[in-house]
Amino acid sequence: MGQSRIQGNAYARWGEYKTLMKIVQVKDVSSKPNPHGVDARSISDTESAQVVHITLQPGESLKKHITPVDVIFYVLEGVGVVEVGEEKAVAGADTLIESPAKIPHRWMNESNSVTRILVVKTPRPREATRLL
Repeated sequence: MGQSRIQGNAYARWGEYKTLMKIVQVKDVSSKPNPHGVDARSISDTESAQVVHITLQPGESLKKHITPVDVIFYVLEGVGVVEVGEEKAVAGADTLIESPAKIPHRWMNESNSVTRILVVKTPRPREATRLL
């Protein structure tokens, strides 16, 4: 097979241009205003799932809310406190947390450093998240 390289949002093989994958650099996606007032960047939004990259600065938190679908959190960097229902846990880098649909949840950064979290909502929500 021919040599391959990445070009923008596509895959190229020996000059043949095929769109096989979408590549997103988080730094190239703008944070949108949100009710939590934090840096939240939608990095993928398909029919089957929604992926958001959240950065919590020291002292920042998400307001307690209910999501209509299952949510998976993966801590990329730092340490945060996650609440799901009545449970509370400290979660650091390389930790995955599952939050069932329609259960109140939130994140808090009580540390002195940045916390970055990858949020995967599946299936893609058809109704809005509800703040509590």
